[in-house]
Parts: sequence; C-alpha cells; structure tokens
Amino acid sequence: MGIFNLFSKDKQATLDKGLEKTKTNVFSKLSRVVVGKSKVDEEVLDELEEVLVSSDVGIETTLRIIDRIEKRVARDKYINTSELNAILKEEIAALLAENNQTSESDFEQALSQKPYVIMVVGVNGVGKTTTIGKLAYQFKKAGKNVYLGAADTFRAAAVEQLVIWGERVGVPVIKQQMGSDPASVAYDTVKSAVANDADVVIIDTAGRLHNKVNLMNELTKIKNVMQKVIPNAPQEVLLVLDGSTGQNAFEQARQFTKATQVTALAITKLDGTAKGGVVIGISDQFHIPVRYIGLGERMEDLQLFDKDQFVETLFEQH
Repeated sequence: MGIFNLFSKDKQATLDKGLEKTKTNVFSKLSRVVVGKSKVDEEVLDELEEVLVSSDVGIETTLRIIDRIEKRVARDKYINTSELNAILKEEIAALLAENNQTSESDFEQALSQKPYVIMVVGVNGVGKTTTIGKLAYQFKKAGKNVYLGAADTFRAAAVEQLVIWGERVGVPVIKQQMGSDPASVAYDTVKSAVANDADVVIIDTAGRLHNKVNLMNELTKIKNVMQKVIPNAPQEVLLVLDGSTGQNAFEQARQFTKATQVTALAITKLDGTAKGGVVIGISDQFHIPVRYIGLGERMEDLQLFDKDQFVETLFEQH
C-alpha cells in the first residue's frame, strides 16, 4: 500500500466540497458567456478570458489557455459553445501536465531516503504551521517516525503552535528559547532525527518577507547546517501559499522563489474561496509541482494533489 493511500480516504468527497465555491463561480460565469451563442467566436473568447482572470487563474496563464483554444477554433473551423467546457477542461489538464507535476510513485521513491527532510517556508498566516501538523499526522498514520523542528524562533506563537500540533499528533518537537538561532534549532532537529532513526523531518521557518536578503541568508544558513548532518538535506523545500488570497499568492510565490530554491508547493484554504483557479496559474507560472492542497479544517483535509482529479472535479457538472 502506498504511503499516501491514506490521503485518498474520502478524497473525492473532500475535493468536491472543497472546490464547490470555485466551481459555482466558474460555471455561473461560463454559462453567462455562452447564453444565446451557438459557436465559439472572438466575443465568446474575450468573455472567457475575463472569466479566467476573475477566477484568479492569472493573466499570463489565461492568455496561454485562450491561445490554445483559438488554435483549436482555427483548426476545426466551427466549435459549438456546448463543447466549450470540455475543451477548456482538456486544455487546462494539458497545461498542468506540462508543468513538472511529480507523480505519487515519484514522491514515494523520494521518501525512501531516510530521513527525508522537508523545510517549510511561507509568510505568516498562510496556514504554514497547520500544514506541518497535518503533514506530520499523515506521515505518522502511514507508520513513519516523524520529527518536527520549531525553527521559527522569532514568534513565540509559532513555537507554541507547533508544540501543540506535536502533542496532538504524538510526534516530538525540537525547540529552543525564543529568539534562538533558527539554524541551531534545525541542526538539533536533524541530529536528533538521525540518532532516533526518524523517517521524516519537517522544519518550520520564519515567515518574514520584508527583507529578502535576510530571509535568503537565513534559509541558506539553515540548509548549510543541516547538510553537516545530512549532506543532501533538505530534500524538499515546501512553500505554503494561501489560495484564498488569489493574486497575492502569486506575489508571495515570486518573492520566495527568488529567496530560496522552492521544490514543491502546498496551496491551502481552497475550501473557503472561489479563487481555486490560483492552483492552475501558480503551477503554470512557476513550473513548481503543487504537492498538496488544503481543503478544510480536518487533519484529513490536506490532500496530495492529483492534477487529473483536480481538473475533473473542477469541471464536473451535477
């Protein structure tokens, strides 16, 4: 059984519910685009462009999707408006497939490296610590020995919150005094993890963005000290973004990808927003795999991202 089969329990129901607001938003707008029209023409495409932009797909990605549909219209000469949903779905699926999305088996293979170190980055308030807690829960449930490192030492609340999650999930949290050197905490965490034969180590980091140089230096230092213990650590740098912030999430992705080498994304809070299109745009713009999506408050509501299932659910009409 795959480690993330545990992510699959009631996955479809959670996905349906989590994307409900986005689906309603997109379909209500799409139905207005095609009302009274029989074929996909320039006017329909202009209106479709507005729908995608207003669903937070992003301008550049929207233009790429429109360009693909225009080419199909030119090739097929006549496309009925009733086909628009199916064509849109196909083109978005194709776009996501091009953007370096790793498969579940790729991820399982990566996890075979012990300990697998995940450094988590992102601004405060995006659900970073909660995502770490939910990840720890999923890994532990899959029988993994998990260690957490509280390297966001600038906010007392961040350390406390991680400790609470650790107690809740039943995994150890390595911490130091408030204001300690974050790299020192990360070093202690990986050292303890190796000594105790841990499978997975998740390191929380400070979510400050006001000074990119300091952030960059800090994250580099954390990486360097961990590599004294585990030469290829961290195997994953996970950027957590709040999907409900729409275009702001794009900007955060832009800043963090400049500050450090982000290798995977977690997009949270999709259940409370109609801006689920942000997943498509961010994946396309940054060519970084979306690894997880957050679809609710429960521990099980953090899902391993499945691009095909995501697109299928988004365009499924009941």
